[in-house]
Amino acid sequence: MHELFDHTADLGLRIRAATLNGLFAEAGECLLACMVDSPASVVARQTERIAIDGIDREYLLFDWLRELLNRSDEARMLWCEFEVSVSPNGLEATIRGEPFDPARHLLSREVKAITYHGLKIEDVDDGFLAEVIVDI
Repeated sequence: MHELFDHTADLGLRIRAATLNGLFAEAGECLLACMVDSPASVVARQTERIAIDGIDREYLLFDWLRELLNRSDEARMLWCEFEVSVSPNGLEATIRGEPFDPARHLLSREVKAITYHGLKIEDVDDGFLAEVIVDI
């Protein structure tokens, strides 16, 4: 589960999941949801792999979202499916998506950057809760 919340001139992402792997996958889906009006319009046509080193889970979440955003910007791709495996030393992921198609994808916001402001991951009763602020 994820939701968006307003934060001054930025946008907050609040993500919940039962597992840490699920939290990172859900964070990818939440990033897509803040960029595209209809995330369901994005189809998993192409696959890429990502590996990111890191031991701090908050910074790893930052690096994960920044990598997704960079790959989206550089290749004009929208990513819609995320299989993530988080370890004590980083993460490995398979991401799927397709090139941006203005005839099918209505962009709702331009995410300029992921920020460190308010970045957190907490253990909660039913799993994990994360909050990330993005610059729009």
